[in-house]
Amino acid sequence: MLDPAKPTPVPLNDFTAYIAGCMAMAGERLAGYPTVGDVAEAEDDLNQYPRLDILEQPRNIVVMDDKIVTPNDIALAKDALLHGEVLLEHTCAGEATRLGMGPKYMINPARDLTYEVLQKLGVGRPAVKPLSLHDISLGRRHMLQLAWDLSLLAQEAGLPPSTVLRKQWLLIIAGENSADAILGDFQQANFYGFDPEKVLFMIQRGFHGMIKNGGWVYDSGSVKRLHNHGQMLMQTTMDGQIFTLTDGIRQSLNWDQYRSRLSLFRDKVSFNIEDLDYLGRSLDLHGLAMALKLSLEGYRMIMETVRNHPENPQKGGSLCWDPELGRNVMIESFQLKGVANQDIKFLNKNINHYPYPLETAKAVREKGLSMPIAVKDGYLYFQPVQGDVNFLVPTAFVQRAEPQPIKAWKSAANTEVALKAMQMQERRPGFLAWAEDITGCPLGKA
Repeated sequence: MLDPAKPTPVPLNDFTAYIAGCMAMAGERLAGYPTVGDVAEAEDDLNQYPRLDILEQPRNIVVMDDKIVTPNDIALAKDALLHGEVLLEHTCAGEATRLGMGPKYMINPARDLTYEVLQKLGVGRPAVKPLSLHDISLGRRHMLQLAWDLSLLAQEAGLPPSTVLRKQWLLIIAGENSADAILGDFQQANFYGFDPEKVLFMIQRGFHGMIKNGGWVYDSGSVKRLHNHGQMLMQTTMDGQIFTLTDGIRQSLNWDQYRSRLSLFRDKVSFNIEDLDYLGRSLDLHGLAMALKLSLEGYRMIMETVRNHPENPQKGGSLCWDPELGRNVMIESFQLKGVANQDIKFLNKNINHYPYPLETAKAVREKGLSMPIAVKDGYLYFQPVQGDVNFLVPTAFVQRAEPQPIKAWKSAANTEVALKAMQMQERRPGFLAWAEDITGCPLGKA
C-alpha cells in the first residue's frame, strides 16, 4: 500500500538523480517481487490507498453560491486578472491514449476526424460534421478562447484589450512529441496577443521503463512514457526546465529565477486542454473569487469537485473523508482497488487553484509527491499525481451550487460533445474575424 500523506522525496537536482531515485525506490518497495510480471499482478495492492476500507462520504464541501461568492469577491477576481496577478497554466503534454489521436493540442477535427477515424472511435455519423468546422486545432481553440474572454473583460473595465493581454503570465506545458509543433503554433499565431516574455514554456520529460535484472535497471531501449502530471509539477521546480521563447530563441530559467516569478502571483490556475466547458467560458470568475477568498484563510490548494456522470461514469480522483487524517482527501483512481467507476460519486474537475503558488512549489520540491507505479508492456513506470498536493498543503474542496458532470474530451464517448462545443465557439458573433485578426492567420475550412 502507498500512503500519499507520507511521500518519500525523490531527488529533483536533475534527471539523472531523479531516475536514480526512482530505481532506489523500486528496489526498496518491490524487494519481494522477483519479476516485473509479479509486480504487475500486485499493482492494485501496491498502489492501494492504505485507509481505503474506512473512508466515508466527504464532509464540509464549500458550496460556491451567491452567499459565499459576493459581487465584491467577483470584482476582486476581475481586478486580479486585469493586473496579471494570476498565473494561467495550460497542461497539454498528455499522450491522449484513450483517443488514440496523438497530443490533444494538435487535434484538428476538420482534418483529423475523417470518416474512417470516426468509425474507429465508434462515433458513427455525428450531428456536427467535422468538415463543417474551421481549420483550427483544439489547442488553438483553447488559447483563442482565453484571449477572447480576457479581451471582453478588458473592454468591460474600459481598458485596451491589448494592454491587458500583455500583462498576463502563462505557463504552457507541452510533451516531447508535440513541443516543436506547439512552440511553432504560438509563433505562427503571434502568441495570441500575449507578451512572449511572459509566456513560460516547459517540455515535460518522458522516461524509459525499468526492468528487473538482478536489481532494477533503467532500460533505454524501452518506450518512453510520461511519469504522469505529478512528475510534471515536480519538473517545474528543477533548474533549466522553464523557458521563454523570444524571436525563436529559448531562454531558460533556473529555480531561483522561476521562484521569483512565482512570487508575483496571488493564484495559479491549472487548465486542462481537454476541458470542454472552457470553450464556452475560459475565465471562471466564481472559481477564482472563491480561491482568492479561501487563500485568506490559509488554503494553498483549491480543488473543485463535480458529480460523476450517472450514465457514463468515468475514472478519476475520488473525494472522500479520511477519519484517521480527520479531513477530506482526493484519492486517485488507481489507488481505489475494487472501487468501480459508478461508485465514485464526486470527481476532481481537474481545474485546480494554487493560491500563492510559490508555497506549493516549495513544498513539492522539498517533500516530493507519492510515487505510485504502473507496469506497461512489461516495464515499470512511476505515476505520481499532481492532485496529491492536497496531502502536502492546506486544501479546500469546493462545489458549485448545482454541480454538473465533467465535460471533457477524454475518450471517444465525448466526441459528439466536443464537436458541439467547437461549433458553439465558432458561432459566437465576431469570434472568427477577431481570431484571424489577433493571430494574423486565416481560419478557412480544411
